[in-house]
Amino acid sequence: MYEKDPIKIFVVEDDPAYTKFLKYVLGLNPDIEAAFFTSGKDCIDQLHQNPSVITLDYSLPDMPGEKVLRQIKEFNPDISVIVISAQEKIGTAVELLKAGAFDYITKDEEAKERILNSIHNARNKNSLIREIDRLKQEISVKYEFEKSIIGNSTSIKKVFELLEKAVNTNITVSITGETGTGKELIAKAIHYNSKRKNKPFVAVNIAAIPKELIESELFGHEKGAFTGAATRRIGKFEEAEGGTIFLDEIGEMDLSLQAKLLRVLQEKEVTRIGSNSVVKLDVRILVATHRNLQEETKAGKFREDLYYRLLGLPIQLPPLRERGQDVILIAKHYVDQFTKENKLKKFKITQEAQDKLLQYPFPGNVRELRSVIELAVVMANDEEIKPQDISFNSAIGEQTFLLEEMTLQEYLYRIIRNYLNKYDNNVLEVAKKLDIGKSSIYRYLKEMEEAGI
Repeated sequence: MYEKDPIKIFVVEDDPAYTKFLKYVLGLNPDIEAAFFTSGKDCIDQLHQNPSVITLDYSLPDMPGEKVLRQIKEFNPDISVIVISAQEKIGTAVELLKAGAFDYITKDEEAKERILNSIHNARNKNSLIREIDRLKQEISVKYEFEKSIIGNSTSIKKVFELLEKAVNTNITVSITGETGTGKELIAKAIHYNSKRKNKPFVAVNIAAIPKELIESELFGHEKGAFTGAATRRIGKFEEAEGGTIFLDEIGEMDLSLQAKLLRVLQEKEVTRIGSNSVVKLDVRILVATHRNLQEETKAGKFREDLYYRLLGLPIQLPPLRERGQDVILIAKHYVDQFTKENKLKKFKITQEAQDKLLQYPFPGNVRELRSVIELAVVMANDEEIKPQDISFNSAIGEQTFLLEEMTLQEYLYRIIRNYLNKYDNNVLEVAKKLDIGKSSIYRYLKEMEEAGI
């Protein structure tokens, strides 16, 4: 597929006979646009034309080939430089390849095939680089705050404000919230909107890794470090070098490993299991948990020093039941996404179905809402989702509220608070829905505040 891509090549060669040979070789491919230079300076002066490949004679009259190579790579490290030399010196070839040359070719009877093959490989490499850049850009757009995190509620707007602060520095961010609220989505949004967006984003779910394997997974190991370590393996921290590591469910980490993690964070270096050498790190840390780490610390289940090291900028994600009309916005997003993925016609959610969604507490949060909506689209007829198409996955959700032991007054406060969250603190709307006066709601709010509810 890459052979069809046009390519611009600079040829730097001072030998007229070999220049004629290269014109013949490159002329065999009509997709190649070649420019010819007899000195290194002339080539360097025209680098603004952005060639994809440069064939470089090692012995030029005005400057050494390695100096020309260095200046080309300083201008644009993605330019593939193929060094062509009359001398076959292994040491020189190795040094030039270390300095960034794409290939080293000697002027012999096999040069024609080697040059064409090297250009072919360089084109493939350049096409892959462009594709990677395109995908990175696509991912960055995907995780723009307004596109990846849907909602207009007051609570989610506060999250947006914190995200804006998070992307401008390398501060550690601790993301908390119930299961299914989108903690990894928030972590990706921070990474792909930060200066590290072109470097790796490595997510590790601590709860999903067996206790005895976590140290190796995070920090890596050397060959023979333990039974089964057949080869060296770099850990997730090294894998994230220059980018971001996201430690999900950090509250599940064993106390013995917490001390080792603390040292890595303090020293900004890691030592693989079975090694005495340290590897310096430049990695941003994001963590998430559904647990209350402050309470875990008081209970002795989480190290206090590690807790304060990880706290950084705390972002608390609100549960879906406290986000009001966001439920409908997110539901419509998942309807559009699911129908597009499955090449279905557009569906709409009837008002009655919307009301049903708003009345449900969604103990599984956004993750549960997605599952509910996808099933509803499958069950619906006539491109319209009706209440009967919506079935909730959790048998617990509708019962949880009544299972809690509270006084009648506490139940009343909870009902008012839920309605205020649902209708974005619109007191007049809530008064109508509950059929009570506005002054009563204000009085209850004052009582709730005084009671610390």
